[in-house]
Amino acid sequence: MNWRALAESGPKTLYPSRKPVHRTHGVILLALLMVTLLLGMGNSLHSRLLWIGEQTWPNYYLLNPDATEPECRLEMDIEAEVQKRIEAYKPDPDDLFSSPPDPEALRKSLNKNLALCEQEHRLFRENQKYATAALGLFKTVEQGLADFLLDNIELTKFLFIAMFALAAAVSAFDADHIALRLPRNRGEWRLSQGVQFAVNGLMMLSLWSYVGQIAGSPGSEDTVALQYGWSAVFGLFMVINLYRFVRVPQRMLPGGLAPSSGLVLPLYCVMGLIAMGYFLLIDGYASGLAIYFGMMTNLSSMFINIGLYVLVGMALKQTRVPELLLNIIKPFNLPAPLLASVMIFATAFPTAFTGASGIFILAVGGVVYDEMRRAGAGRQLSLATTAMSGSLGVVLNPCLLIVVVAALNKEVTTSELYGWGFWVFIMSASLFSIMVCLTQGNWRPRPAPGALFQAVKQLRPLLPYALVGAAVILAVWFILGLEFNEYSAPMILPLVMLALLYLDAGKTRGHGESSRGRAFWARSTAAASDSAVHIGALLALIGFSICLGGILERSDIVHALFPEDLTSPWVAMLVIVVMLTVIGMVMDPFGAVILVSATIAQPAISLGIDPLHFWIVCLVAFELGYLSPPVALNHLLTRQVVGETEVLAAERTGSFWHRYERLLLPLVVMGPTLLVAAFVPLMFYAF
Repeated sequence: MNWRALAESGPKTLYPSRKPVHRTHGVILLALLMVTLLLGMGNSLHSRLLWIGEQTWPNYYLLNPDATEPECRLEMDIEAEVQKRIEAYKPDPDDLFSSPPDPEALRKSLNKNLALCEQEHRLFRENQKYATAALGLFKTVEQGLADFLLDNIELTKFLFIAMFALAAAVSAFDADHIALRLPRNRGEWRLSQGVQFAVNGLMMLSLWSYVGQIAGSPGSEDTVALQYGWSAVFGLFMVINLYRFVRVPQRMLPGGLAPSSGLVLPLYCVMGLIAMGYFLLIDGYASGLAIYFGMMTNLSSMFINIGLYVLVGMALKQTRVPELLLNIIKPFNLPAPLLASVMIFATAFPTAFTGASGIFILAVGGVVYDEMRRAGAGRQLSLATTAMSGSLGVVLNPCLLIVVVAALNKEVTTSELYGWGFWVFIMSASLFSIMVCLTQGNWRPRPAPGALFQAVKQLRPLLPYALVGAAVILAVWFILGLEFNEYSAPMILPLVMLALLYLDAGKTRGHGESSRGRAFWARSTAAASDSAVHIGALLALIGFSICLGGILERSDIVHALFPEDLTSPWVAMLVIVVMLTVIGMVMDPFGAVILVSATIAQPAISLGIDPLHFWIVCLVAFELGYLSPPVALNHLLTRQVVGETEVLAAERTGSFWHRYERLLLPLVVMGPTLLVAAFVPLMFYAF
């Protein structure tokens, strides 16, 4: 968890002070993300260069500035050449089927060769018309880019490993890995670090086992190199864990372990212990942990996109955009229940643009919570709204999670999922609004005189940000021919946010920021530093979620839940709802999608469940899952940005509902939403 966020006191600034080492790893991570961004745009850039070449020089694909004149002869006496070859024929005494050449066949062959020669000379003359120095330079750049992209197809995988190594090392060193609660004394601190050391050691053991299996196999050199790379990464983690085990922070008070001390273990460690216990003790599959964790390498582009989305969220946190957006609704003096409803509707779309729920909470969850408290909302309602503000948008365009679903499952498309996801969002957000108004009361707004005029007036400060964002999107489209959609969003949004960050740096400068350039550099590296912490925690959780899912894939659980004699889609849907919700409770959604695609999806579809219906239910079940105990990832992230003190204070007074509203309200909203999404569509096609 984030100790800086929990220890922070006093007025909030755009970015907290950081030690030089945090700035350094922020700069390195920013450089890695920019390199991966450029590689991701490389194909679009090459396509654009080919388009420019074709528009500038006709038949650009055929032009060669280094072409030489063909050596074939344009003038030839066909009849004389035929006669010459006939006269030159000598029978081969060793060839039983030797016969004189056919004059007609020779004549046709020579005519064809002459036609080809004329074509070569014509193309050469056309080539010489455009074989200028400009063409040579352009062709060199275009071909050089093409060769670079072809030669570095595997580079993305190693860049991903480097990004993961840096980010997860920062999370390990700062003790920022996601856990159910923080260590409260030295004993719990050492327990956390010791278990991390053991899990990282088990991963290295699995990696070496895998290398021993594939070493020497033809074509395994690249795979072995990747395993050595991962071994170096987890070896680094072990060194960090050992150092942190010995050097306990001074803030840790003396103390030992208690029955609840197991809650301090990072979630990825719990998943790793369970997975390795099954692979090693039950399945006899020591390399299982390495193989399933290695699936992240095969999908490195997708997980790099998660890193880019995290950077987008952290850059958004460094700007005034969230506050400027909230200024629009402040003149209406909305009561807490109505403000909570507005927050849910308004934050869903930024959630979709940051790719996944947790990233949005980390970016602006503190702003949402503070605004709810300022409107008079209790701590529990504020915490529930903050947690749900980062979940409902995962079914909206251009959320990365749906792109992953469509990429892994060809039965559905992103447009179908986004289309139905929008109506699921409307249903869940409306149900949230109804529940809040029923349980809180006092939902009628009391706008001040001229509120509408004041709200419109607050749009003016946002206009430059909107224009700059649109300009960047249009520039990318004009230069690269890359349209803004769910596939290009991870590449375009970081550029948009860096442009907005540069604009914002000129409007608000803090202490020590003597120029816009210095302000932009300070804030962009601060955003990258925050990104490193959260990328490391999220990717470690995703990787070991995939390993945990490997148990489900290799065991007979799926066959037991979907036996061959099961023919009722209603019973199958009931099993699916329960199973997907449980998976969502304990796994990160990206790892869960990979697991479900490999195990549950096809058996469910074969039982008569429509593929589109299945995946909509899956996404809603995951929404419910990461708002539900025992893990409740969104609540953990909310606690990280709000502070553990606020969460504990919210549970001290009031009825059972009011003491645990932050947990109960999301369940009351998402539970019925899941049931409606799961069983109502069956009435139209399951009979």
